[in-house]
Amino acid sequence: MDFLYSARVRELQTKLATFMEEYVYPNEKVYEQQLNEQENRWSAVPQVMEDLKEKAKAAGLWNLFLPESEFGAGLNNLEYAPLCEIMGRSLIGPEVFNCSAPDSGNMEVLVRYGKEEHKEKWLKPLLAGEIRSCFSMTEPAVASSDATNIEASIIRDGDEYIINGRKWWSSGAGDPRCKIAIVMGKTDFNANRHEQQSMILVPLNTPGVTIERMLPVFGYDHAPHGHAEITFENVRVPAENILWGEGKGFAIAQGRLGPGRIHHCMRLIGAAERALELLCKRVHRREAFGKPLSSQGVIKEWIADSRIEIEQARLLTLKAAYMMDTVGNKEAKTEIAMIKVVAPSMALRVIDRAIQAFGGAGVSNDFPLAAMWANSRTLRLADGPDEVHRAQIAKLELKKYQ
Repeated sequence: MDFLYSARVRELQTKLATFMEEYVYPNEKVYEQQLNEQENRWSAVPQVMEDLKEKAKAAGLWNLFLPESEFGAGLNNLEYAPLCEIMGRSLIGPEVFNCSAPDSGNMEVLVRYGKEEHKEKWLKPLLAGEIRSCFSMTEPAVASSDATNIEASIIRDGDEYIINGRKWWSSGAGDPRCKIAIVMGKTDFNANRHEQQSMILVPLNTPGVTIERMLPVFGYDHAPHGHAEITFENVRVPAENILWGEGKGFAIAQGRLGPGRIHHCMRLIGAAERALELLCKRVHRREAFGKPLSSQGVIKEWIADSRIEIEQARLLTLKAAYMMDTVGNKEAKTEIAMIKVVAPSMALRVIDRAIQAFGGAGVSNDFPLAAMWANSRTLRLADGPDEVHRAQIAKLELKKYQ
């Protein structure tokens, strides 16, 4: 593996880092202030976000995640990874560049499995940042870490499918711009275990779709994006809304989650880098017991351990990205599983040390650390919990010695 980034990637890294310093970090508080000034935090998107998106478009920093040059920047996973890291340094960063979940994964699904009419109606507005989307897979009634447990039904009825089920953690569904959901359910409860599921496009304004509530994460509502619990009650959509075909839902999910896990891990590394940066600046400025915190041995250990852990996680993530590009997602499944375990735990440790160095300020909303920690903790669950990934890693390792 060549560890040197191409000239184009280095140029984009510089442009992104500069954009973040000039526009994104200074407007994090503005975004939250504008959100709080609204009568309803779910009613509209802060204007500063739309302004930042226009600046990002003008700077050529738009849709960098999508490898297809027809739609995106034409970057492979290894090239996009360091750019994703920079965006991940801010919780509002990915959306500014139209590279945020779940839209990025949904756009990839539409590129690969959508019909031309799907691309015209949904993909193009998503690529333009005009609308947003959600992904409805997880269910409250079953252990959704095993996607074969999913119980929502997608039943063919003539020229339509009828969807029934209850989903939750449908991230993005609270956004007033969210117009389309990709819903995973079962079209055949008697088929092979991994061929029962299908994915279908459901416009959120379809009769029978009800957003029951928005779910907070450690007290953060993440408005106006949010995480919804949704019921689908006798929801009818045209048969052509099915993606790829009946029984392909599990395969689509696996293809969607591979790149998504790389993106999550690189954003986590970016969050950890920013936390370490904040920690170092803080301990230089603060004194306790007559000397700077930076002179305390335990603080130096925190800094050293953080740097070591960040570098380890980054190298493993870049290796996974490299393998995805060169031998494919299937061959890279061990590495993808490993980074999904390593990156969230690493970020949590680094952010926690920064919080400790900040003292009471670290758990307040005056600094981004508390929100970063809450977001990172969810990623030990999202896209498969640690335990599932560890089980897969162990299974693949044991297989070598059978």
